[in-house]
Amino acid sequence: MDTRVDARTGRGPLVEEVRLTPVLTADPPLLNAHGVHQPYAARLVIEVVTADGTTGVGETYGETKYLGHARALADALPGLPVSDLNGLDALAESVCGTGKGGGTGTGDGDGADLGVDVGGLRGVQTADKLRLSVVSGFEVACLDALGKSLGLPVHALLGGRVRDRVDYSAYLFYRWAAHPGTRGETDDWGDALDPAGVVAQARRFADDYGFRSFKLKGGVFPPDEEIAAVRALAREFPGHPLRLDPNGAWSVETSRKVESELRDVLEYLEDPALGTPAMAEVAASSQLPLATNMCVTTVPEIAEAFTSDAVQIVLSDHHYWGGLRRTRELAAICRAFGVGLSMHSNTHLGISLAAMTHVAATVPGLVHACDTHYPWQTEDVLTRRHTFRDGALEVSDAPGLGVELDRAALAALHERWLADDGTMRDRDDVAAMRVARPDWTVPRTPRW
Repeated sequence: MDTRVDARTGRGPLVEEVRLTPVLTADPPLLNAHGVHQPYAARLVIEVVTADGTTGVGETYGETKYLGHARALADALPGLPVSDLNGLDALAESVCGTGKGGGTGTGDGDGADLGVDVGGLRGVQTADKLRLSVVSGFEVACLDALGKSLGLPVHALLGGRVRDRVDYSAYLFYRWAAHPGTRGETDDWGDALDPAGVVAQARRFADDYGFRSFKLKGGVFPPDEEIAAVRALAREFPGHPLRLDPNGAWSVETSRKVESELRDVLEYLEDPALGTPAMAEVAASSQLPLATNMCVTTVPEIAEAFTSDAVQIVLSDHHYWGGLRRTRELAAICRAFGVGLSMHSNTHLGISLAAMTHVAATVPGLVHACDTHYPWQTEDVLTRRHTFRDGALEVSDAPGLGVELDRAALAALHERWLADDGTMRDRDDVAAMRVARPDWTVPRTPRW
């Protein structure tokens, strides 16, 4: 069989095999509006093997609700040209469904409402969001394989890079020194529960990685305490871009108060209030741009948010938007409406960081540094960790994503997943918090 890319049709080699490896990777005790991260986070590593022996890798969420869809898609994918990404989308709609009794034909519908996605803190979970999150990992794996077959980097397959390096922001968290009951891996960061602790954490990020912008995950302590922490950061890093994200924990009134007190030092305020109508109320009197990764997470949510001027910056995430191509489509829509774009981060490994960097390299007007959890993740499945220099990653020109799997590391993290009794396979920040505070419940929104 001729497995080369056909110059006339553009069809790449056929997918011959798909391998799925769920893993558990160590996660620190990072606090947020709902609770605390569990000792381990679930991720799914996807390998697409083509008929010419090329293997492409992708990564996405690894919780149980994603695995069933991933297995169905993995079973259906062999025989599809690795270049047929529209075919991948159609196949996913066919085998994964949308929660409406079948495919929508667009891949952008909301599907059935599955409830609030507590772990991801990104709004309401739907069947379509679930499917798109699975598709994203397969799309990245196909692009990696296609790039390797053609000898081209992924960014070239997306239209070519417009920058040689992608800036990232330090992601600061209130945190404990160790997980309750000391279960899980330990680190040497210590706790950060007050302004001094937050500043010390930021200083280490700046010294070790060269980060020049800083985002604080808020919604943990009363707003006055978090205002004090941001003020302390502004004194320590004068003129540096600062962000604050309480994940919708505040009322409109509280959001307005915080915005007025921090408008002279913040770059933007992220999701201060929950939902598009509340964000629009805050935006009406705000002098700061409002950013979101909660109320604009699918195409149908764009119209209300943009026409009501509820958000001025969308924080994209290729995992839940459905991949790198859809991220570029979102960027074009944002440009049409004069809305800024940057990137949200989840608890990702190095495969996802490579994918983020490739697509970010192709998006014009990306003026805000992207978020990343990566420095918090001490374990990876790559032979070489990504290295931040001056808070940025160089854009790789190697074929595909430019990364290589560490088989031993992948096997070890998979063994941890196999050995788990099921308590770590599904993210639950509330349950993790109850280990330390048995009476903890999800705080009502708004909390303040």
